[in-house]
Parts: sequence; C-alpha cells; structure tokens
Amino acid sequence: MDLKHLRAFLTVAETGSVTRASEVLHLVQPAVSRQLRLLEEDVGAALFDRERHGMALTDAGHALLGYARRAMLELDRARVEIAGTGGGVAGLVTLGLLPSTIDTLSGPLVASLAREYPGIRIRIAMGYAGTLMRWLVSGEVDAALIYGAERSAEVQTTPLIEEPLWVIGPKQAGLRGDKPVPLANLAGHKLVLPSAPHGIRTLVEHACAVSNVTLDISAETNALSVQRRLVLAGHGLTILPPIAVAEDLQARKLSGAPLTDPPVARTIVLAMPANRPSGRHVRCAVELLVKEARGAVESGAWPEGRWLGA
Repeated sequence: MDLKHLRAFLTVAETGSVTRASEVLHLVQPAVSRQLRLLEEDVGAALFDRERHGMALTDAGHALLGYARRAMLELDRARVEIAGTGGGVAGLVTLGLLPSTIDTLSGPLVASLAREYPGIRIRIAMGYAGTLMRWLVSGEVDAALIYGAERSAEVQTTPLIEEPLWVIGPKQAGLRGDKPVPLANLAGHKLVLPSAPHGIRTLVEHACAVSNVTLDISAETNALSVQRRLVLAGHGLTILPPIAVAEDLQARKLSGAPLTDPPVARTIVLAMPANRPSGRHVRCAVELLVKEARGAVESGAWPEGRWLGA
C-alpha cells in the first residue's frame, strides 16, 4: 500500500470528486484514478461508487477511511517530532473543541503556543461531544474539551467549568440576564433545539421529564450556526450556554436569560486518552489549553462559567 494511494483516497473522499481531488493534489485526473484503482486492487474491494454527482464511499471505503486518516496523522506527527529533535518541545498536537467554545479559545490558544512552544504544530478539530469522544478513542485527537462524557476505561476526564443553560431569543424577546425564565414558561413558545442525541437536547429533555413540561419544537438542527440564524430570524427561542452566542448577546443582537425551575447546567471536562501515553508536546499544549480556558472564565470571555479546576 503506497502513501500516495492513501493520500489520493483521502482527498477524493473529502472532495467527493476525482476532478477536485486532482486540483488539490496537483495531479492529472488519470493519475488520481490510477492511484485509486491500485489501492482498490490492494485491499481487494471497491472503495467508491462512481455516481452521477460524484464519488460516494462504499462500505469498504468507509471502513478504510478512519484507518487511512490515522495512518497519515501518525506520519505527520512523526515528521514534526523528528524535525524538532534538535531541541525544545516539538510535535504535532490535535485538540478537539466544541462549536460553542472554539471561537473563544482557538485564537488565544494559537497565540500562546506560538509564544511558548514555537516547535509545536497545532491542529484544532471542531465537533460535538460524541464525535470528539470517538476521535479521542481512535487517536484522531490527542485531547478535547467536551461535556456530558460517560465513564470510559479508554478516556480520563477532569472537570473544568460548570455553566448554566440559558433561554436565548431575538432582541425583541426582551430576555434579561437578571430575570430567570422557568422551564414551564417555554411551553407556549416555539423552540429551535439540537437534534437528539445531542448533549444539550438530552439535558433539556431530562429537565422536561422531571418537570412534566412539553415543549413545542419548531425546528431541530445539529449546526450551531443554523440554530443561531433561525433564532435571529424569529423562528423560535432556543436553549444554549451563553458562550455559544456570547458576541450576539454582547452586541444585543440576541437576548438571553437563565433557565430555572429547574436550573440546567453542563460541565465542561478535559478529556485525555487513558489507553495510550501522551507525549510531552501534547501535555504542554493541553496545559496551555486549560490555562486559556481558565483565563476566559476569569476575564468574563466565558460568560456565566464557573471554574472547577485546580
């Protein structure tokens, strides 16, 4: 199995097209097609269905995808680590962040790493908690900030931040941070919520079950950006931690109020692999990530967050 074949396979899988993949790889289309054919001969199965609108992964292709990504990631890690053996902390680190926290943390983290550890190359992967957990277990990310993590022998977690969930609405809804909204009061409003089994949806459904409240859900989406746009457009209220829409709340594009009766909160934890050792470069990057998270809480950039870490 040739690395060029794996790279061609991954690029076609990501772009969905041999034509676009050839542009990304700076190869002619027949060369990319040949690399795919040789890889299929090597694994003994078709990896793509050639459809009218592009290339779709077969079951065999889906099975190979994770292995191929991990193989290329390990090679990238090795290259960076070897290049930095002349001194100092060096290596490739992939950290996972939630969509609701990535805007707050990614910039300060990259700046801190460049200042403290210029030999570390950082990759930031965005995903929801369940996805980040899978990537952590498989080795696609080295550490992640998640919430709602179940106990696992493969992952160790450290609680860092507790934050309440708020009712979020358009500016004209007039929601206020000093005026909590009982869950029962939402029964007469349209709600835009994440789809199950999203962690926030699970927290909200549990609170509804305990309080015997039925919500009128007008739309479901697992894209935070869509959730935000639907609320801005007046399609309903939503329930989110304030950090998810901090800039909109500050700019008064959206309004928000704490959810109460019962109050609902989520706990952000640092998740690290328990099934493999973490290199010094990973530990250094994680220390800075935790430092930036704490700084965001203490400065107010993480609104309503309460620091739990040491």
